[in-house]
Amino acid sequence: MPDTTDLLARYDAQLRPAEWTNLPPGAHAEHDGPVVRVVGQHRRGFVSGARDLGTAGPALDAVIARQRDFFAARGEAVEWKTRGHDLPAELPERLSAAGFTAEPRETVLIGATADLAAAAPAPAAGVTVREVTSDADLRRVADMVSEVWGDDRSRLAAELGDRLRSGDGRTVVVVAEAGGRVVSSARLEFVPGTDFAGLWGGSTLAEWRGRGTYRALVALRAQIAAARGTRYLNVDATEDSRPILQRLGFTAITTTTPYVWTPPQPNTPTT
Repeated sequence: MPDTTDLLARYDAQLRPAEWTNLPPGAHAEHDGPVVRVVGQHRRGFVSGARDLGTAGPALDAVIARQRDFFAARGEAVEWKTRGHDLPAELPERLSAAGFTAEPRETVLIGATADLAAAAPAPAAGVTVREVTSDADLRRVADMVSEVWGDDRSRLAAELGDRLRSGDGRTVVVVAEAGGRVVSSARLEFVPGTDFAGLWGGSTLAEWRGRGTYRALVALRAQIAAARGTRYLNVDATEDSRPILQRLGFTAITTTTPYVWTPPQPNTPTT
């Protein structure tokens, strides 16, 4: 059986600091008391910290208000990432009181890369999986993701291209194809200085769900990570993917809930 205490300790010691040290181009971190905020990311600001913030009550309220007001002045939304084992336990309640809204809770899962690679299931008949790097393939990925989520994700092609062209090798993009069409895609993100690589950004067309496509892309990423000697894979899993991943051999170690504050929309002029 996996030692969940050891896995959680590795997660806290390695992956939490990586959230503000391994940043995309153009982003930077700023320390503010017990927390760190990340500024300059594409979607929204980000706040995190150690497992135990070491502050509570009105002092914690003040820390929360400073982060909210900082991003309000920039006209940006901000995500404060909490975990189920964080301290103080009152943090979610105080974030809500400050105007932050909880997004769906996810389960943090960790799997041993070598085991996952060795037990990798084959893709379904008619499906091929591969790593992609070309701009043309990235545009196909963005088109597929836009269809899955019902909005314009064309910017994703440029964002992924920037990551791949950075030359640091941290990002790997994989796709599943059938009938000449991209039906699923996902990323593998290596975390320098840690034992981990993360599984992120999985999207699958509705008609290809439940057919092993997601499992095939997990397997491909496990094989790529194993070839680089990465010891563990980590995932923040939705309830759709959590059971699949646990059947593949991932272990649940905690939960994570993003609390998001969004600037008020300006009043629409009336005529």
